Amino acid sequence: MAEKVTAGPITSANGVREAVCIHTKKIFSSCKDKDCIEDLTFYPTATAQSVIDASQSIRGGRVELLHVGVDVEPVSFNRGFFTVDMRFYYRVILQAVNNGMRATEIEGLATFDKRVMLFGGESRAKVFSSYPVPGGADYPIDLTANLPTAVVTAVDPLLLCARIVDCSCGNCCDCAAVTGVPTGIAEAFDEPILFEPQTRRVCISIGQFSIVRLERGTQLLIPVFDYCIPSGSCQPVGSISCSSCDDPCEMFESVCFPVDDFFPAGIAEGGADTPTNCCSCGGK
Repeated sequence: MAEKVTAGPITSANGVREAVCIHTKKIFSSCKDKDCIEDLTFYPTATAQSVIDASQSIRGGRVELLHVGVDVEPVSFNRGFFTVDMRFYYRVILQAVNNGMRATEIEGLATFDKRVMLFGGESRAKVFSSYPVPGGADYPIDLTANLPTAVVTAVDPLLLCARIVDCSCGNCCDCAAVTGVPTGIAEAFDEPILFEPQTRRVCISIGQFSIVRLERGTQLLIPVFDYCIPSGSCQPVGSISCSSCDDPCEMFESVCFPVDDFFPAGIAEGGADTPTNCCSCGGK
């Protein structure tokens, strides 16, 4: 029977110096997604709407992911599983072109709602610590202490298509106004956002890569080789740009999941384990 390992120094030929007990977040389950989201409503600023009313087309632009609101709820009919509801908030900057082919930059907001179900384990333990809490005992009690923590990792999406449409409610984009926009999101824009339906609107299609995981705090016994000291200098991350309105989702399907953006390969490995040819991605 193998001897049980306990925390402390280890004499090993494999370079392990010590076994240590740590408290960390254990990932219970995770998933990655490659969403092609068509015809999202672009909610413009007042200035942007006046430009849209006088424009004929959209030349292109870019999309910045501002924030993801995340909520976790247990699944009543499946113990240990939880739904993760997400709302992605985007700052969208487009080039609106008028009759004279002059482009004017416009800015606005877009949102995307997404739900997944993941395994997050079960726990009845209530955890308290001496870490300072603002307000002390008067601070609101956390009634979600036994829920796992949902973590969403995402990159700025690709703008696949943007177009101006003349519409009335029911025949283009989504006529339901977005509600409950956080104050911080609204303050990210220089002007108030118009959420009321407009006769001339802009619809955009984007491609979003994301990873979602559920994790809980736990204690683990792990081997230690040495302290982790960075061996190289920081390197800038490149970007991808693409725009096509022929078939945005078909074009997005050919884009590989950007693994290096989520799990950068070390310089020593040179990214050897990451596919560099889209033809070898083997799916999403």
